[in-house]
Formats: sequence, structure tokens, C-alpha cells
Amino acid sequence: MTGELDIYGVFIPSLAAWMLLAFLLSIVLRRGLAAIGFYRMVWHRPLFDLALYVVLLGAVVSVALPLTS
Repeated sequence: MTGELDIYGVFIPSLAAWMLLAFLLSIVLRRGLAAIGFYRMVWHRPLFDLALYVVLLGAVVSVALPLTS
């Protein structure tokens, strides 16, 4: 594994692709949480959203590493 993705001659770090995937997942999850009213119980929404993104990024990386190596 080289740690980079080759997209038409442009090398992109794998972490950037995983970050994009985690961001898209967090958007879907945040909209779902807002729809059910979960954010009424959250003290600091931006801090919670950041923590949610970090947890999702860790999950995406931990799932993707065995698949790519």
C-alpha cells in the first residue's frame, strides 16, 4: 500500500479520501439527529458535531485499513 490514491495522475492522500467519506457520513447523521430532536439534549452543538466527526473518521479509518492493505 502506498498510502495515496491515483486519480487520473493526481495523487491524493488516503486520509483525505477517508476524511471526505467521514464528512459525508456526518452530514447524513447530523440531519437524522436534528430530525428526531436529539440536539435539544446537547449542550454545545458545534462541539458535539466535531466529536461526532472525529469518531466517524476513526471508524472509517479502522474499517478501511484492513481492506486496503
